[in-house]
Amino acid sequence: MRRYLAWCLLLLGLLMTGASAAQSSESGGGRWFSVEAINSGLGEPPEGVRRQTPRGALRSFFTLTGEENYSAAAHLLNLADLPAAEQAARGSELARQLASVLRRGDWLQPSDLSSRRDAMVEDMSGQHPRTGQTRRNLLLSSLEAEGESHAIRIARYRAGEQAPVWLITPDTLAFIPVLYEAYGASWIERYIPERFQRSLGMLRLWEWLAIPLFLGLIGLLGWGVYRLTEALARWLPAGTAKRFVQRIPVPLTFIAMSLMAQVLLDGVVSFSGVATAGFRILLIVIMAWGMGLAALRLVDTFLHRMTQRLVGEIDDTRHRDERKLLTSLYALRRGIILITVVAVALYILAEIDLFGTLGLSLLASASVLTVLVGIAGQAVLGNILSSFQVSLAKPIRMGDLVVFEGRWCYVEGIFYTFIRLRSWDGRRLIVPVKHFVSQPFQNLSAKDARLYSQVVLTLHVSADIECLRQRFIELAEQEPDVVEPDKLCCYATAQHEATIEVRCYLMTREPVGGWVAENNLREKLLAFIRDEHPEWWPRDVVAIGRHDVALAEGTVANGGRPGQP
Repeated sequence: MRRYLAWCLLLLGLLMTGASAAQSSESGGGRWFSVEAINSGLGEPPEGVRRQTPRGALRSFFTLTGEENYSAAAHLLNLADLPAAEQAARGSELARQLASVLRRGDWLQPSDLSSRRDAMVEDMSGQHPRTGQTRRNLLLSSLEAEGESHAIRIARYRAGEQAPVWLITPDTLAFIPVLYEAYGASWIERYIPERFQRSLGMLRLWEWLAIPLFLGLIGLLGWGVYRLTEALARWLPAGTAKRFVQRIPVPLTFIAMSLMAQVLLDGVVSFSGVATAGFRILLIVIMAWGMGLAALRLVDTFLHRMTQRLVGEIDDTRHRDERKLLTSLYALRRGIILITVVAVALYILAEIDLFGTLGLSLLASASVLTVLVGIAGQAVLGNILSSFQVSLAKPIRMGDLVVFEGRWCYVEGIFYTFIRLRSWDGRRLIVPVKHFVSQPFQNLSAKDARLYSQVVLTLHVSADIECLRQRFIELAEQEPDVVEPDKLCCYATAQHEATIEVRCYLMTREPVGGWVAENNLREKLLAFIRDEHPEWWPRDVVAIGRHDVALAEGTVANGGRPGQP
């Protein structure tokens, strides 16, 4: 047993020693790819070649290729897959092609690479998941060609006892010709004079002249598509197609401009990496935005057609199921908009590779972004959530008549962040959804549009209530908006010293019609009292005593002046 335990401890010690040695080999300056020789067919590298760090290697490559010293730039490539006799010729050509690809395919900055020999990940905050780890293989860029993604990498190599150096990997060089076909110089550049090929800032001289012309041509095409779409909309007969075409000139214009720009960049002209990267992101955003907006316009047209066919013009007089259907259609539209926006945003982020380049940074600062978004977007997010709450619970529906803050309004629209109300006088009241649902309101159409209305009259105590009741019922039965005649009633609801309060109740078809019927009945009852029973009007009764009569007689005897009785 002891012998078995001793062998286990010995084996465990050997494993820990091997792991420690491997870890030591993987850290510090010992992490590299071991090779027998480095570019044996090129000879010794010139003095201007810097290969000790990733940053120095890329900077040296850009400097040498910018000077068209491709033979020296070949020393920054790992030509191990080429025979030694072909390395000099093929290396220069590959360096030239790679420089053209990097210049036009992506905007690489040597300062983005590590300046350490071992490329250790340095992060002062300590939030990077690979902080303190050394690397021997770095991704410079990833470019699309012939439907596939190709990674351009730089790695660290060591031959024998020589110092490790950073070189472009052989796997990258294998598909450089393919990338050069996609990102190399265009045919139009062959006719550009040499003096315009010189660099001026981030771009070459001819590019400063060609980019405005390029944008002007794209803008001219967009203007033509916009005008053509407008003409087509005027030519089409009234209907769903005409409505759709009328709403898509802008998205169709941007889609056409994006496609035209992509065709020109692929087959006619190619710019430097900084311009290409900018145009690429811009074209992706414009295309995604145009397609998403066109899709939303199509959905809006379809929902409008469905609304007209199934519901028609909506108001409080329509059946509650129809108003509920229209509210559901609006909720469906908001859901489709939300899904489309999220899909377009994800597509844009995926296409510009934002997840790969900024994913770790975004992950590291997720708590900060969460706080900032929570503070800045609290009102917007609250309104959006309240909008979905209204759509699901349906305390109001499209066409409902509500009394909000003392105003009679129809619900015209329920949107993401606000509700549009139409007041009785035709004005539009825009209310944030969160504010609307947090305030008490009356929904006069929640269950049924019918509503009890009342006419209040103040009459003399001598008024005949039964006579007034009969006249009220006769007049109310003649009103078209009054329903359920069996519920008509008239009562004396209060009494004062010389007056009584009479209330006449009537059931109306809907609130607005009830308000009109209420006013009509009040006018007719007042006319009835004025013409046939004027003694029912309220009047003041003054009791005059013996002293008041004598005082009045003395006043008359003295010529209208107060005197003694």
